[in-house]
Amino acid sequence: MTLIPTAPLSLLGLSLLICLAVSALGFRRSDWFISIGYGLSIAAQALIFSLLHLGTLDFWLVAQQLLLLAYGLRLALFLLSRERSPSYARELAASKERSVSISGGAMIGMWIGVAFLYVSMYAPGLLSLVAASNGASLPSLPIGAVIMLIGLALEAGADAQKSRFKAANPQRFVSTGLFAFVRTPNYLGEMLFWIGAFVSGISAYQTIGDWLLAALGILCIELVMLGAARRLEQKQADRYAGDPAFETYAKTVPVLIPFVPLYSLRDWKYYLG
Repeated sequence: MTLIPTAPLSLLGLSLLICLAVSALGFRRSDWFISIGYGLSIAAQALIFSLLHLGTLDFWLVAQQLLLLAYGLRLALFLLSRERSPSYARELAASKERSVSISGGAMIGMWIGVAFLYVSMYAPGLLSLVAASNGASLPSLPIGAVIMLIGLALEAGADAQKSRFKAANPQRFVSTGLFAFVRTPNYLGEMLFWIGAFVSGISAYQTIGDWLLAALGILCIELVMLGAARRLEQKQADRYAGDPAFETYAKTVPVLIPFVPLYSLRDWKYYLG
């Protein structure tokens, strides 16, 4: 097996150019490199590469690509709408302040780094399209697509529940609905979605390069989400310090995986961000 991915360098180069172009939104505000630019980079790749491979699309390839497209568009639209929410005003002000303090060199480094990450995250989709165009059978596609759908539904449902709750109770923590079973169901949904994306492409990984490219994406996003859950835990602990109801909630509801007695990630050693 070779270290060279089966996707032609022209397609990998196009993938990188798409991500660089879209994620350049982050130069307007640095957080957009990893938020709106993230969602739109995934959506743009799914749309463009699907159009380039129209002749080989079948039901499960369409499902995989539509889920990637839906994931990216939903995330970007959700983040844009959240910025207009009064309950997000404090976080928005902090985001703008952080952006002003970041140097130009750091912004360029972040831009290039996230573009390469988004290429690797979308790699299962691109490799599946390339393999199908070469006549390969892809039995992993249905399994992965189902996991992706579950993850997307969980993340979207959790985001919607939290948005509705915060609109009515901006100073309270959410502990109902999906949040009664796990404290970060939206993060769990995102992690499941990308696990599903990786699984969907397994049949298309023909070289060591394919495996490394796809593995880099799933490893990085899973570690990023662990870091995000850890930061949220600390943020909520600070915000609701002294609230007996929150202290009971944090001690009895798992932080990331339902029914698994893991209640804190503060001492977790392996995460990004």
